[in-house]
Amino acid sequence: MSSNSNLPPQLGDQNKRILIACLALVTLMVGMAYAAVPLYDMFCRVTGYGGTTQRVEAADVPVVSGRKMNIRFDANTTQGLPWRFAPVQRSLDVKVGEQMLAFYEAKNFSGQTVTGTATFNVTPMKAGIYFNKIDCFCFTEQTLPAGKSVKMPVSFFVDPAIEEDPRLDDVKTITLSYTFFPSEPAQPAM
Repeated sequence: MSSNSNLPPQLGDQNKRILIACLALVTLMVGMAYAAVPLYDMFCRVTGYGGTTQRVEAADVPVVSGRKMNIRFDANTTQGLPWRFAPVQRSLDVKVGEQMLAFYEAKNFSGQTVTGTATFNVTPMKAGIYFNKIDCFCFTEQTLPAGKSVKMPVSFFVDPAIEEDPRLDDVKTITLSYTFFPSEPAQPAM
């Protein structure tokens, strides 16, 4: 019974402006939702916030110091990922600046090919900016056929600059933790 033809012309124009503003706001919000993850990831990598490690292309570490760190390795999977995921070694004692290689192993216990992606963090969080990964499997899809396993390397070092940061004088242990989650629906085995 009601129609816009009964409205004064100014009210109809006002409704159109409100509709356009709402659509623009929804479009902006969707765009920000897509941009949030990469922007947050970039922020964390630059600042080390949340225990995010630094990533380097090659280890050009000029100094290996006498200070030792115990690097612990942690592994988790999210619900819905039928994998066993664990570090091959639970911990390593390393000298600050020394490049090391550690391994994690994943095994698919399902009857289907499953693809997963890992995220990571470092604790204590304040040490994240000094923990440098040269090469790792994080943020790269790992596809495991049914019943298969894979060993995945992580190459890393603790930046010697950690010795110049008095906030980290008490840090003797750093934990590198990975969590795997499914990155796509499981595919039937062939």
